[in-house]
Amino acid sequence: MSTNTQEATDPSIVVTDEALAALVGPPPPPRERRIAKIAGAVGWALVGLAAFVAAWWFASTRSPGLPSPALAWSTLLDTLADPFYDNGPNDKGVGLQLLTSMGRVGQGFGFAVLVGVPAGLLMGASRRTWQALNPISQVLRPVSPLAWFPIWLKVSQDAPRAAVIVIFITALWPVLINTAAGAATIPQEQQDVAKVFRFGRVAYLRHVLVPNALPSIVTGLRLSMGIAWMVIVAVEMLSGSTGIGAHVWTMYNTSNMPAVVVAIIVIGAVGMLLDLAFLRLGRAVAPKGRS
Repeated sequence: MSTNTQEATDPSIVVTDEALAALVGPPPPPRERRIAKIAGAVGWALVGLAAFVAAWWFASTRSPGLPSPALAWSTLLDTLADPFYDNGPNDKGVGLQLLTSMGRVGQGFGFAVLVGVPAGLLMGASRRTWQALNPISQVLRPVSPLAWFPIWLKVSQDAPRAAVIVIFITALWPVLINTAAGAATIPQEQQDVAKVFRFGRVAYLRHVLVPNALPSIVTGLRLSMGIAWMVIVAVEMLSGSTGIGAHVWTMYNTSNMPAVVVAIIVIGAVGMLLDLAFLRLGRAVAPKGRS
């Protein structure tokens, strides 16, 4: 019998762990706990969705310009029935528009990773580099992404290329700052071990700097992708080129508000999937006990 006891209200009565287990019953197995947790999360998500749809329906009854949830749903089904049709440069399916936007985001984001991660590691590992680059990043980081577009449109004379450059600039700062922060917080004992074993620069980078900074790097990547996906819509609306942002603006100009709402839903769904992908990546690289 277990020696751990719990006193009841009457101090002369003690309840053993075995007696409590008999009263409460054995804990559910891990698989059943996991299923119950997932079911609870899905249930609350459905409650939130129902409340949102109800609020949307109420707002649509008060504002004739706002499509109702039923109309948006039927438009969504029609849109997804043939998302990749191509009837010329000014009439493309939402799937093709998404691919165009994702291609631009991928290019700008990729360049931001190639520049931001090495520069961030250098900033975190070198105090002089931090002092040189941190003021520049702090001045340029708060600038609105749309403020960069006219400059690069003038320089490149090409709206899609200017959009990629704006994505690069926008996505650069979260990657740079988070990487630098992760590289600057290397545990002192690991630095001491590296000194004792006389690690060279490559060995220190491989075995100490990158593994410790990796969770912060992934956090910066996640933030950058979320910001880049938001910015591309605004940039394409401003540039009037192809892409999902231009599609939203075209549908608005033709007074096709149900298509605008559908495009917003699609943009949000893609953004959520991208965020979930980086969230899973972050959990995979997180130190044990912190994921």
